[in-house]
Amino acid sequence: KLLVLRDDWGYCQPCLSPVWDTGLAAHAMLESGLTNDDPILAKANEWLLGRQIFEVQGDWAANRGHVRPGGWAFQYWNDYYPDVDDTAVVVMALHRADPEKYREAIERGTEWIIGMQSINGGWGAFDADNNHFFLQNLPFADHGALLDPPTADVSARCLGMLAQLGYETDHPVMAKGLAFLRSEQEKEGSWFGRWGNNYVYGTWSVLCAFNAAGENMQARHIRKAVDWLKYVQRPDGGWGEDCSTYWQYRRDEVKTSTPSQTSWALMGLMAAGEVDSNSVARGVEYLLNAERDGGNWHEEYFNAVGFPRIFYLRYHGYSAYFPLWTLSRYRSLKKTNSKFPKYGL
Repeated sequence: KLLVLRDDWGYCQPCLSPVWDTGLAAHAMLESGLTNDDPILAKANEWLLGRQIFEVQGDWAANRGHVRPGGWAFQYWNDYYPDVDDTAVVVMALHRADPEKYREAIERGTEWIIGMQSINGGWGAFDADNNHFFLQNLPFADHGALLDPPTADVSARCLGMLAQLGYETDHPVMAKGLAFLRSEQEKEGSWFGRWGNNYVYGTWSVLCAFNAAGENMQARHIRKAVDWLKYVQRPDGGWGEDCSTYWQYRRDEVKTSTPSQTSWALMGLMAAGEVDSNSVARGVEYLLNAERDGGNWHEEYFNAVGFPRIFYLRYHGYSAYFPLWTLSRYRSLKKTNSKFPKYGL
């Protein structure tokens, strides 16, 4: 399954991403109006339930051995390496579909995510307090990706999940996490994206979390992020960001607008209450006019990260479910005359 060969070309996948793709696709389908009664969505949710890890304490237990398992992994079966990013996405999808039916799975996943919060208030993907940065300077670690420290995009996913489940901002886990996000904002207003390219991805993630948590979306740090997203919008109405932005001196480089990055920017702006703005209208127009085959938009470039500055990933599903999700959210907000989404992602 990892080696894909065609007549005159091919590629090798580092791994498969069925849990991640299924969770995100479920969000897109729910946003489009499907309910858990739909057989496709119901089957997807049942499949996700069967992938939850209840028994195995993986490597994360070295720092959090007192925490019960309850997360999801990225791949089909990888019980020793669940991650909080996948777990938060799945929990939010199950909660949107039917919070009572999936209550046990939601509660166990939430318990695990809360237990994986780092001391500084943020979350890494696979571990807690994995931030011994001196190790990055060892000769065999010169790729700069030896650690799994807390990052804004992953932390935002966890906080968005907790907010969607009803956790208030004065809850200690929420308070520490929101403070971490505020401290991680870049000087121009964006947030770093560890697992997706790059500052557009991080900024979308954080704005969704702040909105779900009830942050004042007119606050200075929010408007600074909105101004940045509007500033980097391209003349064609879309957004794009190059893999080279993981080098600080190349962080403004972009080749072209892409459907997935445009979707992230639009959902970030809509989370900030900008559904009626000209920037959102132009972005929606870009998606409507972009080349696609049925429900799959054309997207050539890499859109995610394995290790920054080392190797990058192209999720083929991103150009299908993110535009669907975005256009569905836009339609819903305009139809109901709402200004803000009501979910954590």
